[in-house]
Amino acid sequence: MKKIFLIVISVCTVALTGCFTSSGGDNTTTSVIPTVGQQLIDLQKAEQTGAITPEQYEAKKADLLKK
Repeated sequence: MKKIFLIVISVCTVALTGCFTSSGGDNTTTSVIPTVGQQLIDLQKAEQTGAITPEQYEAKKADLLKK
């Protein structure tokens, strides 16, 4: 009975150790900056769905193409 108890405790200890050490200790975040092309595609979709007016689309498109 003691043998089974020790095996169970050992397995639980190993399993829990993995939970605590798998974080890696690195809490960095990376942000992805969309390309001008992707921004133009997103802008066009916003205009097509009515989220922005055609005038807003043209103004923002001109700003993006100046970059």
